[in-house]
Amino acid sequence: MEQIKLGTVTITRVWEYYGSVDMAPDAFFPETPKEVWDDSATWLTPHFLNSDTNSVRSAIQTWLLRSEGKTILVDTGVGNHKDRPYAPVWNRLETDFLANLARAGVEPEDVDIVINTHLHIDHVGWNTYLDGRRWVPTFPNATYLMPKDDFDFWNPANGHQPLLGRGNQNVFEDSVAPVHQAGQTLLWENRHHIDAGLRLDAAPGHTPGSSVLTLASGTDRAVFVGDMLHNPVQILEPDANSCFCEDPAGARATRRKVLGWAADNNALVIPAHLGGHGAVEVARDGSKFAIKGWAPFAPYTEQG
Repeated sequence: MEQIKLGTVTITRVWEYYGSVDMAPDAFFPETPKEVWDDSATWLTPHFLNSDTNSVRSAIQTWLLRSEGKTILVDTGVGNHKDRPYAPVWNRLETDFLANLARAGVEPEDVDIVINTHLHIDHVGWNTYLDGRRWVPTFPNATYLMPKDDFDFWNPANGHQPLLGRGNQNVFEDSVAPVHQAGQTLLWENRHHIDAGLRLDAAPGHTPGSSVLTLASGTDRAVFVGDMLHNPVQILEPDANSCFCEDPAGARATRRKVLGWAADNNALVIPAHLGGHGAVEVARDGSKFAIKGWAPFAPYTEQG
């Protein structure tokens, strides 16, 4: 299954990449105790961990929502043909993402709203495509919702020095600025209501403008959390950040707040990068959290 329905909202999982990110767990999540990985290795393998190479597995995917007659994309992955000199896994990637989107029944012209939960390299790539020698918006009729705090932080003109260093090099120029110059961005702050059942909220920590998308339709609840967590281990250890979090204390506070809300409201947690079944229900477990159940999305085939 690649599609579920929550209330009146249909959610479809659209694949771009799945496989190793060429990082060991202790490098990707340096604050996670080794014994947590050791104790969890059996169930993390193969969807979230390649135990043969001791590397983290991750999915790059877009969540396609159909809500109140609108076609909405949540995050747009890495993109094709993009120079990423400091991110070799993503450098000049070539995937069938647009064909996968078409198989889900959506052509670029059909998209009404694009949500970038934040402006990292692997969340904005398909915002644009290469038309001759120019980067142009992939979705010509869409409004691109971008957090203003992230837009300002990643704009090279503002001179910020991110923790990611050069890891986001070229991203603003080829995947953000062309959309803004085309007049298709809406830079929002604090909170933004998309429709009666979809709401964006600031959730800073991973980046200054990181956000979450909350879905409330009928009795169903879900929260799309972007990079608030990259791996299910962070549910068991909610204080464990990835190495890419700009504000470690803020990232921990956000993760605990959002996971607590999800546990208390029986909400499906939908991160950007989980392989396996893609999304998860959580429960409180003392001061931490536990996995209560998985969404019915079919796991991806192993790539490496």
